[in-house]
Amino acid sequence: MKKIFTVFFFFSLSFFLCQKVEFKKVIDSSQTFTGEIGGTPITIELNYTGVVDCDQYQHYVDGWYYYDKYKKKIPLTGIYNYYGNLSLYNFGSKQKQNSKLLKEQITSLQKVEKTDETAQKLAPQESIIFENMSMNNNPIPGHFYLGKKVQPAKLFTGNAMIYRLNNYLFLPNNKKINTYDFINKAGGNELISYAAGENGNRVLLYFEQTSNFNACGRCGASEGEKGYRVLYFTKDWNYKHYQEFLIESCLENIYDATKTKSKDRQTIKYKIGKSDSTPAHTFTVDLKNATVVKSK
Repeated sequence: MKKIFTVFFFFSLSFFLCQKVEFKKVIDSSQTFTGEIGGTPITIELNYTGVVDCDQYQHYVDGWYYYDKYKKKIPLTGIYNYYGNLSLYNFGSKQKQNSKLLKEQITSLQKVEKTDETAQKLAPQESIIFENMSMNNNPIPGHFYLGKKVQPAKLFTGNAMIYRLNNYLFLPNNKKINTYDFINKAGGNELISYAAGENGNRVLLYFEQTSNFNACGRCGASEGEKGYRVLYFTKDWNYKHYQEFLIESCLENIYDATKTKSKDRQTIKYKIGKSDSTPAHTFTVDLKNATVVKSK
């Protein structure tokens, strides 16, 4: 897996028995997948090359695939779309020329939905179409087209997205989790603190993230979503669940929260006005003990 941008942010505190929690941000710009065409093992590597229009959920990809037995790379170009589908094409000797033409013609959501129709007009020698319509298929099914020949294809993953905002938490007992997998795909988290309690362990995160990956959609050009998350774990650091506390939100219409810090700067109190979905309330963030308490 290749990365275009890796940010290391390690926040380490002394913890009894020398335990510590660390945090690392990694942005993926490429993915390597394994799969099959007609039952024959293949490897596919795809690189993110930009968004379609203004939606991060839809992006152009370039790369290659090969049959594992021969390892001869065959160029590919195509589109990853909002629904988790991958449409990939090889144009033979016109790969560079037609790849450019294809991307120039697919510039909006409506045109993305007609990707294959557009590509076929450019006469691809090979097409590989993976359709993850339920968004939870693993492997992702598809078809390989070579002239009039059609074979089943599989991609051994449940997620074909190429561009990913990973936020990794490295936990005691050699455990690691990624907020991309269980909170959302927007990233934007920062580690504030962690602590132990009678019922298990806690991690406090602060986050600032986009409201909408589609910059042209609702709240796409806003200041985004901001707040805190408390992640709960067992005493052995097995993940249980998390709670989220918004201090600013375009989606929920939360603005102008008042913020008060304690003299020792260990707690922060926020007063949140009435929003579209919640009454006015207050919550107190305990930075040292990794808790957030909500009250009226």
